[in-house]
Amino acid sequence: MAQGTGSINSDYKDWEWSADAGERARLLQSPSVETVPKSGESQGNGLGATSALGAVFIVVNAALGAGLLNFPAAFSMAGGVAAGIALQMCMLIFIIGGLVILAYCSQASNERTYQEVVWAVCGKVPGVLCEVAIAVYTFGTCIAFLIIIGDQEDKIIAALVTEPEEAGSSRWYTDRKFTISITAFLLILPLSIPKEIGFQKYASSLSVIGTWYVTAVIIIKYIWPDKELVPVEIPTSPSTWTAVFNAVPTICFGFQCHVSSVPVFNSMKQPEVKTWGAVVTAAMVIALFVYTGTGVCGFLTFGAGVEQDVLLSYPSNDIPVALARAFIILCVLTSYPILHFCGRAVLEGLWLRYTGVTVEEDVVRERRRRLLQTISWFLLTLLLALFIPDIGKVISVIGGLAACFIFVFPGLCLIQAKLSEIQETRAISWWAQVSYGVFMVTLGAFIFGQTTANAIFVDLTA
Repeated sequence: MAQGTGSINSDYKDWEWSADAGERARLLQSPSVETVPKSGESQGNGLGATSALGAVFIVVNAALGAGLLNFPAAFSMAGGVAAGIALQMCMLIFIIGGLVILAYCSQASNERTYQEVVWAVCGKVPGVLCEVAIAVYTFGTCIAFLIIIGDQEDKIIAALVTEPEEAGSSRWYTDRKFTISITAFLLILPLSIPKEIGFQKYASSLSVIGTWYVTAVIIIKYIWPDKELVPVEIPTSPSTWTAVFNAVPTICFGFQCHVSSVPVFNSMKQPEVKTWGAVVTAAMVIALFVYTGTGVCGFLTFGAGVEQDVLLSYPSNDIPVALARAFIILCVLTSYPILHFCGRAVLEGLWLRYTGVTVEEDVVRERRRRLLQTISWFLLTLLLALFIPDIGKVISVIGGLAACFIFVFPGLCLIQAKLSEIQETRAISWWAQVSYGVFMVTLGAFIFGQTTANAIFVDLTA
């Protein structure tokens, strides 16, 4: 993208809601990313600590996660392997384009986090909407994480308890609501309360190992299936052309790493848009192979009968799968506090902007408010997770919201960035980029509207 000669939203008053509040909001970044302090001297001088290869690893880590458990069901909803792969390939073009646009706008606006870029480039209203969307998205993802814990614990307990299922009686300590609650209170809540979560960055490598192990198990189980694993039916084409869109929320949820991508870009030793384009292309191709391997092999193993959480389709007494369940639980236990931290940072930034109080003046009340926010967030997500037993229902909602981070906000940023350039004549490339931005916004709005409406009026009311 050609760098224009103009500045983006040069009138600081357009997004002046609070200067110091931005410092708190800046906490929203990947815990595994080390960036230099934001200052006029450090910008653009290559003072970051992350190499291009390291950036690829971080972006892959941000993209891969527990969402891969839903990919086999997404392939089933899309109507088969061909439809699922084709949909991923088409969306991947815009996913990579959005990541490059965010880096371009970050460089042009001199901002270091996703929401700050939107604030600086698009103004106050889109900035507030972006922060609210991040808070809702992280809240919904935390609900999904708790549901995943319950799913995996159900299977692990079923393998340990020797009582026959037809007896119709179950111990109180094996009840799903009890196991989720006790795990959440003993492990997740204590990890969510601290003000800083820098220690969580050491869990990122473990999450990557767990994700790759789950994928390997699903692929191996397809190549050398157990005798009792017989697919019900394997669709080869979508029932209707609109059925393909049922897989879009899962794909958006799986590939959404855009919120944490801006800090990663700014942490690079040479934060250049061209280099970043190569980084995100490599990272998304790696993620594509992982998600496709999981989706295709899981779908072909169970066909249309695959569960929304593919690990639930395997027998409880399968030892390699049991280990995969343990890995997923461990990954989710460390990921929940990170997602909660991100959502809490955004809420904190919104609160400080609304009240106009500086960070220094708010130190005394910060701890009390942090405890209140954490406990309220935790109890609400836990309550909803106890009564929403299907991870697919949650992903269908927040997957549509993920489309806003992938398409809508990057598209708006690109449009505003190009309109802010001072040029005597508009070249064809300028019009092409503006048109591309308009198309991204339109596509993202359609995906968000269609998937959210489908989730509300079909899934959630069923």
